[in-house]
Amino acid sequence: MSGALATGTARAAEYNRILNGTFGSGTTDPWWANDKVSAAAVNGEMCATVAAGASDLWSALLGQNGVPFEAGQSYTMSFDAYAAAPRPMAVVIGQGVPPYQEMLKREFQLGTTKQRHSFTFTATMDFPDAGSGQMNFHLGGQSAESRICFDNVSLTGGLKAPGEGYTPPPKKVQVNQVAYVPGLSKQATLVSAATTPQTWVLKNSSGTTVATGQSTPKGLDAASGDSTHLIDFSSFDTPGTGYTLSVGAATSFPFDIATDEIKKLRYDSLAYFYHNRSGIPIEAQYVGAQYSRPAGHVDVAPNKGDSAVPCRAYLNCGYTLDVRGGWYDAGDHGKYVVNGGISAWQVLNTYERAKLIGDAAPLGDGKLNIPEKANGVPDILDEARWEVEFLLKMQAPDGLVHHKMHSEHWTGLPTRPDQDPHQRYLSATSTAATLNMAAVAAQTARIWKTIDLAFSAKALAAATKAYAAAKANPAKFDNGFDSGGGGYGDDRLTDEFYWAAAEMFTTTGEASYRADLTSSPHFKGTSLNARGFDWQSTGPLGDITLALVPNGLPAADIAATRSAFTVIADQHLAQVANEGYPTPYRTGDGGYDWGSNGLVANNISVLALAHDFTGQAKYRDGVYNALGYLLGRNPMSTSYVAGYGDQAFKNGHHRFWANQLDPALPITPPGTLSGGPKSGDRDSHAQRLIPADCKPQKCWVDHIQAYTVNEVTINWNSALAWVANWAAEKAGGTTTPVEDTTPPSAPGAPAASDITATGMKLTWNAATDAESGVKNYDVVALDGGAQRVVTTVSGTSATLTGLKADTPYTFAVVARNGANLTSAASQTTAVRTRPDTTPTSGCKVTYTANSWSSGLTASVTITNTGATAWNSWTLKFAFPGDQKLTHGWSADWTQTGTDITARNASWNGNIGPGGSTSVGFNASHSGHNPDPTAFAVNGQSCTKG
Repeated sequence: MSGALATGTARAAEYNRILNGTFGSGTTDPWWANDKVSAAAVNGEMCATVAAGASDLWSALLGQNGVPFEAGQSYTMSFDAYAAAPRPMAVVIGQGVPPYQEMLKREFQLGTTKQRHSFTFTATMDFPDAGSGQMNFHLGGQSAESRICFDNVSLTGGLKAPGEGYTPPPKKVQVNQVAYVPGLSKQATLVSAATTPQTWVLKNSSGTTVATGQSTPKGLDAASGDSTHLIDFSSFDTPGTGYTLSVGAATSFPFDIATDEIKKLRYDSLAYFYHNRSGIPIEAQYVGAQYSRPAGHVDVAPNKGDSAVPCRAYLNCGYTLDVRGGWYDAGDHGKYVVNGGISAWQVLNTYERAKLIGDAAPLGDGKLNIPEKANGVPDILDEARWEVEFLLKMQAPDGLVHHKMHSEHWTGLPTRPDQDPHQRYLSATSTAATLNMAAVAAQTARIWKTIDLAFSAKALAAATKAYAAAKANPAKFDNGFDSGGGGYGDDRLTDEFYWAAAEMFTTTGEASYRADLTSSPHFKGTSLNARGFDWQSTGPLGDITLALVPNGLPAADIAATRSAFTVIADQHLAQVANEGYPTPYRTGDGGYDWGSNGLVANNISVLALAHDFTGQAKYRDGVYNALGYLLGRNPMSTSYVAGYGDQAFKNGHHRFWANQLDPALPITPPGTLSGGPKSGDRDSHAQRLIPADCKPQKCWVDHIQAYTVNEVTINWNSALAWVANWAAEKAGGTTTPVEDTTPPSAPGAPAASDITATGMKLTWNAATDAESGVKNYDVVALDGGAQRVVTTVSGTSATLTGLKADTPYTFAVVARNGANLTSAASQTTAVRTRPDTTPTSGCKVTYTANSWSSGLTASVTITNTGATAWNSWTLKFAFPGDQKLTHGWSADWTQTGTDITARNASWNGNIGPGGSTSVGFNASHSGHNPDPTAFAVNGQSCTKG
């Protein structure tokens, strides 16, 4: 047994796949129960009250989802239990989603004293980490109300420890996977325990060595647990694509030396907000077909809509509000003022800063793909206004602002916004929300004063009313615990008062706001710190406004505020100099908070502002260096910005970008920032996928259900958008290497393999280009005298699909370099696809059943093995015994004598070639229970799988 396998097996043996089985935390999370069961942690046990009338064992359920199993491996299930009166129960292990296949069911008789129950079994199904595996207790079968208590629930066995085999192994050479800016610092991280310098080699995309040097050992890095070296290749400055760094046999992901991708990120990060608009269809012409969707929460069934949202019943407010519009806050469908405030402010400040001291032209009208792109207003302001209008609508008649608005219950994953069936409610008003709205509305008023005077006046009136209401109600808190939405509770409000006063004073110049501002404990940058700012710590937002926007404060106060940024920026640089990975972020206990990447991005903006205020190059280099952490130079070897880098995250916690759960839905779109590593208190899926003893920077996984580490939110993306715009602005002009006038050499002729009726694989020898390197290859089909590009790839092989059967093809390959110069075509290769031998029709049925003395639960998987799609299907078979159908799912089930007929449901009738669907049923029997032997679909006999 290898050392790695032995270590993994040892860790797996210690791994309880049931979370919170001792209930020592005082909660039952992440256990769930159906509507017949209420459970609570009581004296270190989980006690469940089962309602009267739960006549069948399976009608009252208490369980846990996401339990991982490996098919063929042995497991031991153990638990302590007792009941108020003797009664039966069952343990059921299997699939937690349709068709709910059972792996096993074990029944037990409980007594009134605590007893240990244990059994061992071999898994027959394979459920990946945090997948659809489920363990639940069946607690029904009693006519009267009953009570059962559990403790020390454990499930051990298997070979894999938490997350083992799920997360790709990290690289040993960590780089910014996107691009280093010419003329600036270029650094990478080597993971190595060597105490002496190591030789590094920089190669271009053709594999030619263009630079070498020696690493600098840095030792053990506390935040990652890695022993690291610094690689500095700043002296090499030739623009190009596809560079790699190597040390020995270890090679980095490829990267560019260019500015094009940084400039593109400016727009992709801002596109996040249009994607998440509420109350408007997201159109394919702006985002592409895969990301388009209907408008959400516009009073079209099943939505209850946002046009007349009432308060929660306990508030008795007596009114409704039209709160259509705005941005969905995060992976859910809620809209929250306390998070919308910082998000809208950062988008607006991106423009305001650029207009005052930078370049606002790239943010002008026609620059973003949004519906308002030709209205004469800078597009970034059009996008921000969509959220600002919502914030204004959340104001109550008394001037206070409702803390949040969301659905009565959490919607499941996945759920498109237009498919949310729940009633929407306003939560209580709060001082924090009121000050958020006042600050953003005041900022809005001054920005729109020369663009739309009426809107400016409307915003200022709302801000004035809100600020007065907040002063009259200085400590009105929202408890943050309404079901169906996030909390965003905040009971420390001196920073919000300071921020709002700064915005009101800067916009109006009025003495009362000035007095509130200058008397604040946050005045002149005292709330800036190494952790950073976020929705709960908003004092620095006021500092940024005062340091940038002309106002009536003395020059000495402005200078002191700007100096606070350089002080914190210097602390960031000093910290980064001693780190293995460039992360300007530090908490008091060394851990990483929820949304650590958002805090990192905000701290990068502090470095950027320090450069704005001083012009010192060290701060500018610090920005790009730290941006590299988000773009892949981290111990996970992952770009935390979707769509950027060869290994970028893609499974963000989001109800529409849910490809991991439904292949028909899209992955996270480019330019979206993952929340990032979180040290403790992780959700149950993150607990199963991340080792409990992870170092802070390694407490992350790319999984849609792991919301504490991989959620996406408007405030994290507003931070990224601010930084991306600054980085694009300071990166300078285009870096396409115009000096390269030599095209690459011709690649080798493609060789065909793996030829089928509809596809094949082509492989060729690489082209060379000593200057800007080979960027990609076009595979060209020659149809008569015409040439057609079939596909474009970055490597030296391509898998072609969608070809016609028994058809001759002629292919060639053309190389393209970093200057977009193309080579001569390779020699051609002629090849013919194979004849199509696939039958035009065919089917396969897989039947599995779990039985007990008087009944069974069966799962049936129907596969279309033919070449023609089914628009509908009818399954028929006969029971060979006396089985009687009692209940079925995912199809319309009927029984006549021993004959069973199942017709497709409305949602699973279309099955393409190779596609399948799973259905199931329950049945009773008298003990004679053989499996059916013959199945037919649409009148054709099927093979049995």
